[in-house]
Amino acid sequence: MAATPVFAVRILPFPIDTASFYTRHSYDVLNYRLDVDLVSCYSKPFPSGFSANVVITLKADSVLKTIRLNAVNSSIVIDSVRMAGSSFRHLHDTLAIRLSRTYKPGEQLKVRIYYRHRNVDDKGFYSSSGTVFTDSPPEGARKWMPCWDLPSDKATWELFARVPLDVRLGSNGLLTDSVISGNTVRYHWVSKIPVATYLITFTSKVNFLIHRSYWHKPLKNFDSIPVVCYYDPGEDFRIADTTIASSTNFFSMLFGDYPFEKIGFATLNSTFAWGGMEDQSMVNLMPGGYNDANLLVHEHSHQWFGDLITCGTWADIWLNEGFATFSQILWVERTKGKRAYVSGMTALAGYYLRYNPGWPLWHARWAIRAPDANTLYNQSITYNKGACVLYQLRRILGDSMFFKVLQAYATDTSLMFGNALTRDFVDKVNEVTRTDMNWFFNEWVYAPNHPVYANTYDIDSLSSREWRMKFTVNQVQTNTVFFRMPLAIEVDFADGSNTLLGVMNDTNHQDFSFSFDKPPVKITFDPARNILLKEATTIPGRTTR
Repeated sequence: MAATPVFAVRILPFPIDTASFYTRHSYDVLNYRLDVDLVSCYSKPFPSGFSANVVITLKADSVLKTIRLNAVNSSIVIDSVRMAGSSFRHLHDTLAIRLSRTYKPGEQLKVRIYYRHRNVDDKGFYSSSGTVFTDSPPEGARKWMPCWDLPSDKATWELFARVPLDVRLGSNGLLTDSVISGNTVRYHWVSKIPVATYLITFTSKVNFLIHRSYWHKPLKNFDSIPVVCYYDPGEDFRIADTTIASSTNFFSMLFGDYPFEKIGFATLNSTFAWGGMEDQSMVNLMPGGYNDANLLVHEHSHQWFGDLITCGTWADIWLNEGFATFSQILWVERTKGKRAYVSGMTALAGYYLRYNPGWPLWHARWAIRAPDANTLYNQSITYNKGACVLYQLRRILGDSMFFKVLQAYATDTSLMFGNALTRDFVDKVNEVTRTDMNWFFNEWVYAPNHPVYANTYDIDSLSSREWRMKFTVNQVQTNTVFFRMPLAIEVDFADGSNTLLGVMNDTNHQDFSFSFDKPPVKITFDPARNILLKEATTIPGRTTR
């Protein structure tokens, strides 16, 4: 667990143009076409070395004489460049390719790169005991293929992979061909839908088995999507079959139709670092993952939030993980009821409050450079706080408006199959609700930490038929901003009845006064836990009878 940082609190102003935080380059990648020979990787001693070539199709956005790609020197050896490439230099994890001529903006070109992957364990390409796969978040694709390795430049994907005949290999998109030659087979996978490099994968095993089915779109009897699950002998699909089909129905109803060519899953071995990874249309799972409905639902919801709409920069990663974590608990609500939903969200908040490292959901520096994976994918912030922020937004907007916002965001054609910044989601909330919700995101996304309430109340008996209560809201946190929020206060009376009072807390040390015709005996602050992310005490001041 990372130590809590010590820092002087400085709150960034609400970003007017967060697009300015993109790390820009001078071209747009249109397609990666990788041809890789993996045959030797499946036999002892299971080396990680392979030879390959990749053809990168790109469009010039400015005058181009040279292009630069990400390629980690300790993992990749460049042998030569062809097509539009004439020469290269490979230093400091950057491959600079000099082009054969100058290209003008709008022109397309192709560069072929011949390279070898070193026999190293680089946590990007994995080979062990007959299992071979790639795993690339956040910037690991550059360890096994030269590429522009940031989430903001999606491209279509084509893979030719040569493996032994007893190996099954899956990837993004659809399998278009498999050609047997002697004791090898060459798989040909194509994704016509653009994919971010960190969401590209190929995953394979000796004697992998394939479980095939179809998901039929509701109300569209002749429209179906193939479900392809790679698995080891003995794995049980009863939970997976039910969960994948029903959660696809549920998320399609909430967010819009399932967006990709297939639904794909594969279980890997113990070298896989995560519980699951939401590679586009080809989710990788830990061993035993088909028995974990929550894991399946979390990763599957990423196909909408993370894959269909991908974070524009790493500062926006909560749009992936916070949304998927919240969607996972929505599934709990769907299958187990409201109480289980609230309990699940409360558990997320409790973990955040216990382990909060003290940084905001949106971190400006991450838009320029990704932090280490443990920081970027911090459970307390990126997952739990992100989900709880959505829970609190739902409580403020109400169910009807909240889900209208989510569907409008997920079906926005300017964002679908592309990228979104946090600013884009905020704009969508404001557009759909026709209100200015910037204050909410300033507090909960752009500022760190959470409110700490130290509330007090005074009750005065004015007569035998009139009581007055003064309720004072105090926020005492010193490590973040003041949190403007609607608050609920429950008052229990001596006769056993109660009432719920709603106020808008928009200044600190704010007093609210209420009159009653019967004596109040108990005061409860935020009884329904509308604000999950808080610490709070409420104590009496003076009471007169």
